[in-house]
Amino acid sequence: MKKLLVTGKSIEEAVQNGLRQWNTTEDRVKIVVLEQPSRGLFGLIGTRDAKVELELIPDAVEETIYFLQDVFRTMKLEVRIEKKLDNDNLELHLYGADLGILIGRRGQTLDALQYLMNIVANRYSSTHMRIVLDAENFRERRKKTLEELADRLAERVIRTKKEVILEPMSPHERKVIHAQLQDHAKVRTFSRGEEPNRRVVIVSR
Repeated sequence: MKKLLVTGKSIEEAVQNGLRQWNTTEDRVKIVVLEQPSRGLFGLIGTRDAKVELELIPDAVEETIYFLQDVFRTMKLEVRIEKKLDNDNLELHLYGADLGILIGRRGQTLDALQYLMNIVANRYSSTHMRIVLDAENFRERRKKTLEELADRLAERVIRTKKEVILEPMSPHERKVIHAQLQDHAKVRTFSRGEEPNRRVVIVSR
């Protein structure tokens, strides 16, 4: 935990001195008064300042960003992280050169990093959090690719009258396939198998 020892002529002044040093607000700190201020003899001799210890309350999003920055620093990558709130969903977008190494094959590295990142976020959050991690707009591009794949395979099922079994996918990617075909008049989808080898199956209605 990050702590700071500060003094002031009053407890309030000591607290404000600490808040200025950290550039934060009072709701982000725990305050422990170590010594009350004292005027001393006749208010002139032995004057003693108030002594206060401030403890910074961790912010889940800030701690998550610190975690990512440590990972990128270890990998010797220069990456800029931007926060984006989309329909109450928090997303962290990565920008920089050669981010393919962070995306990996079909987004597997990005998914793994997102999983670890959410473990960190929930360690510091009092309520469950889910933060989406994206790089080079990969999530949207991958979603579009999966939607187009779903449409093509649906046409194959209609043409051949045979079911199509897709390769194993993450729950998020399976959801994209299901959503794309949920209102299709001639095919339906379901999932088969156990994680991590669970697959989407497309069959005729």
